[in-house]
Amino acid sequence: MEQIVHRNFAVNGINMHVAEIGEGPAVLFLHGFPELWYSWRHQMLYLSSRGYRAIAPDLRGYGDTDVPSSVTDYTIHHIVGDLVALLDALSLEKVFLVGHDWGAIIAWSFCLFRPDRIKALVNTSVAFPPRNPSIPPIQLFKAVLGDGFYMCRFQEPGGAEAAFATTETAKVISTFLSTRSTTSPSIPKGIEIGAMFEAPITLPSWLTEEDVNYYASKFDKTGFTGGLNYYRAMDLSWELSAPWTGSQVKVPVKFVVGDMDLAYHFPGVKEYIDNGGFKKDVPYLQEVIVMEGVAHFLNQEKPEELMCDDFTLLGRAELHRCSYDSSDLKSSQKKPSLLNRWLRHPLNLLLRG
Repeated sequence: MEQIVHRNFAVNGINMHVAEIGEGPAVLFLHGFPELWYSWRHQMLYLSSRGYRAIAPDLRGYGDTDVPSSVTDYTIHHIVGDLVALLDALSLEKVFLVGHDWGAIIAWSFCLFRPDRIKALVNTSVAFPPRNPSIPPIQLFKAVLGDGFYMCRFQEPGGAEAAFATTETAKVISTFLSTRSTTSPSIPKGIEIGAMFEAPITLPSWLTEEDVNYYASKFDKTGFTGGLNYYRAMDLSWELSAPWTGSQVKVPVKFVVGDMDLAYHFPGVKEYIDNGGFKKDVPYLQEVIVMEGVAHFLNQEKPEELMCDDFTLLGRAELHRCSYDSSDLKSSQKKPSLLNRWLRHPLNLLLRG
């Protein structure tokens, strides 16, 4: 880890912390909640050893990046603006993009707003969320999943922060990262949000106490408000994104999700992926990979999938930006014993320079 270089850049009105390593074609990694650049540590080290420049910022509101105080500073337009400014600061015209969780949502928007800056996208966990012009997202969540749905409960300013403060930060992090539930998290009205942290946690084999303590040390410094404000700005982002209603993501894309990922089990998601909606909105979608027995934080649970001997073979291929018909979209189930073979599918986009 000591090989990773840490720098700070003034971008879009904030100071952004960036971790990077390696030289060559640039790959930009976007983390989710409650995470940091550190979520991509394994992939960064391996990519750099194979001739790529791996770049992972702490996004606005996280880690060693500034934490603006206003919810209105956390729209998807602010976040994408930060990243465009970061590419400019790094003198990068285009990058390969990888996202997870909130990072996946940001990556979809980045490709919508500025496809000219993206060579190709590998997105994980969260499928493309087409804008519904009829109803804001939080109102939709309440209608479909109820007022207790965690994103709805997170809307109250200071509410979730107060609940998180009732337990140790390390326990909060461990609870989120260790979850393997496929049901939409819900905390009914009348029950404190802090109740979600009461159950004892056994860390999975892929998450060490050292990892948890690193996350906790950063969230102890910043608190969780920055990350929570992404949820609180969702309806504002929806309003500001009206001009992109019906727009397609027109960069080459591959999508990877675990079959135990709660985001994969949200109402309508499987149908959207399997019945053609996803392909319609993302016409250059090459493949959907559904990983068997893998939960939400797949980039940390199965980092070996980015460490494969086939990596150098992929690096010799050229990226062709072209249209694909429906026969190009393949959906597959991969057993853990075969996961190393998976790399040649989702990451070939990244490694065709």
